[in-house]
Amino acid sequence: MFKRFLKLEWKSFFRGSSVGINLAMKILRIVGICFFVLWLAMMSFIAYFYVQEEMNEDPLKIISRFLIIGWLIDLVFKYMIQQIPTQNIKPFLTQNIPKKVVVNYTLIKTFLTPLSWFNSIFLVTFCGILVFNGYGFLGVFTWFIGVSSLFYLNNFINLLFNDKESVAIGVGIFVAVFAALNYYEIVPILSYSEKLFYNLYERPYFAVVPVVLFLGLWKITFNYIRKGFYLDEGLEAKKEIGKTENIAFLNKYGAIGTFINNDIKMLKRNKVTKGVVIGSFMFVFYGLLMFSNKYYQTPAALMFMGLFVTGGFQFTFGGRVPAFDSAYYPLMMTLNVPYKEYIKGKWWLMNIVTVFSIVLALFYVYFGWDVYLAFFAAGIYNIGVNSQFTLLSGAYNKNLIDLNSKEKRVGQKNTFTFKTIILMVPKMLLPMAVYGIFFYFFGITAAVTSIAVLGLLGFIFREKIFDIIIKVYKTEKYSTIEAFKKD
Repeated sequence: MFKRFLKLEWKSFFRGSSVGINLAMKILRIVGICFFVLWLAMMSFIAYFYVQEEMNEDPLKIISRFLIIGWLIDLVFKYMIQQIPTQNIKPFLTQNIPKKVVVNYTLIKTFLTPLSWFNSIFLVTFCGILVFNGYGFLGVFTWFIGVSSLFYLNNFINLLFNDKESVAIGVGIFVAVFAALNYYEIVPILSYSEKLFYNLYERPYFAVVPVVLFLGLWKITFNYIRKGFYLDEGLEAKKEIGKTENIAFLNKYGAIGTFINNDIKMLKRNKVTKGVVIGSFMFVFYGLLMFSNKYYQTPAALMFMGLFVTGGFQFTFGGRVPAFDSAYYPLMMTLNVPYKEYIKGKWWLMNIVTVFSIVLALFYVYFGWDVYLAFFAAGIYNIGVNSQFTLLSGAYNKNLIDLNSKEKRVGQKNTFTFKTIILMVPKMLLPMAVYGIFFYFFGITAAVTSIAVLGLLGFIFREKIFDIIIKVYKTEKYSTIEAFKKD
């Protein structure tokens, strides 16, 4: 039966009107996967030899110490990205196929995504290096089995709690508290992590615990999914009763205020857009990465982080205009909708959030004014330049977004096209290059000023740029409508 399922997956890929696009994206995806596989394998060598030769420590102990952080990062990424493939399994429910077979196939399919097995590339390579350098095979094997079981059970935790945002927020607060306790050396979390994971090597029988946890969660998740595995229950998109709400003061700004009002309502009501808001808030803390690696502290890297810290909402929301409106976009295009005001409404909303992000980023002053000034300059650039380039890239995004679906937060399809990739040059590479060059030759004041001037120029000439953007949107209008109808 599983063999038949795989045949159907293969056939579905080569059928439909978007075979060429799918094939091109698959090829790019395979290239990306190969890159990450090689990178993770290389990182295992670096982890072993750097710890052994530079730190004079036991590599297995050091890796075990930080595995708790890796486990949490893996869980967060799976919560944000991974999903149940409901669209592919719905047709099987009307066939004479045992439900337990379909449920098990669904669970197994979640392990086949690269996000699930990427960590295994690092672990397998690292374990091979350990055995080659004299570590006991049995201990290394049980360590690998135990660690892999704990990472793979994240799939089940994600499926059990994915639609319970209150639980996710509670867990996030709990993790933040423990991170603070470890940072101030009140509770040595990393020391506990080292003892816990290293025991899998020293005492091989300990590996039974994570394996039992894995099998137990498999059973619990199986029962949980099987219980709601019906077309009219668990797999149906949940819709809430609509509520009439209005932000009155926005009405005085005419059509632009109306569009902003509608977008705020959309952001509040739908799970996908709520995820965008949460994700953009998380981007504010992206700059903390600079303390994990010295390369993040270079001027160009500071600018790169500043663009994300202050522009997280722009990149996650603006790049999907008009995809977020895809459900009614064809109807909207038959009405007398002022296109310029429609675009301006999105632009003002993005920039209002960008201003809030600049204010929230004030805590980076704690790490030095040079850090915050770089982020401040990046925020000005996002307001004046990137906001418009992001809207321009949205014109080429023709992937429908179903706001009522159980889809994950990062989006429902790949939103990258060749044109959007080209637009990354003025969005990311240009400000990084300008800031780095001016910083190197003239200092931080000149670097910040140069980026701020670019942002102000973009803001001053925004009306001319809007005309260009609207022209592109109108050129792409009919192909966009056709793509939304096909999906």
